[in-house]
Amino acid sequence: MGFDQYHEPPEELPQPTRTFARLCASLTEEAEAIGWYQQRLAVETDPEALAIMRDAQGEEFKHFSMDLEFLLRRTPAWREIAQGILFQEGDIVERGEEAEAETFEGGPADGGDGSLGIRSLRGVAR
Repeated sequence: MGFDQYHEPPEELPQPTRTFARLCASLTEEAEAIGWYQQRLAVETDPEALAIMRDAQGEEFKHFSMDLEFLLRRTPAWREIAQGILFQEGDIVERGEEAEAETFEGGPADGGDGSLGIRSLRGVAR
């Protein structure tokens, strides 16, 4: 059985990177399942079936959240950006731009020199 979650030869990747890739794949699968249930809920008319599907979708919400938390705990820059966006008021895109700038260019979000051990992306071709 093949796996397409790796873009580099798996045997060359350290174990933590392979675990990280597995959880990224799981996060994607949970998001897909949430979307599938949303579609099913939109068209189902049987109340008992709706209750079962709502319960199942709730399980997917839980699994998605657990996968995300695992990944955020192991990726400080991702966590800092997420904290600047999630559960915040205001424009989502603006919050995202601010969080990214504060994380990678240094700003008030980190309370220190702003580096997080990550170099600035200014001047880097994209």
